[in-house]
Amino acid sequence: MSRNLHRWLLLVALPLPLTLPGCARTSAPPPPEVRDGRPDRGATLIAQYGCGSCHTIPGVNRANGLVGPPLTRFGSRSYIAGKLVNNADNLQHWITDPQAVVPGNAMPDLGVSPVDAQDIAAYLYTLD
Repeated sequence: MSRNLHRWLLLVALPLPLTLPGCARTSAPPPPEVRDGRPDRGATLIAQYGCGSCHTIPGVNRANGLVGPPLTRFGSRSYIAGKLVNNADNLQHWITDPQAVVPGNAMPDLGVSPVDAQDIAAYLYTLD
């Protein structure tokens, strides 16, 4: 094999493993944004509404419930309640009216206002 051909094959073959499907690692997409939400207020509201009695939620005092799923790394999740695409509008809808999204599910309607839901969502999206 000529030296030039050998060099050409190396230049072509070396990048090949980096382009094979399934082999490349990609980082998770950034969490959805809640532009007007206040994460600091959201953490306080999570405690006030008692979300931690059912969920484990990092950064929220006494939020170590085992009834609902843990909300660790929430910002990296693809779906909400296994049904809604994880974005700010859907999360706020779920928080304010979970029974409308999945009738009969275990999450109660806590009477969360839209403004409070916005801040709670902003906090949850910091958990990535």
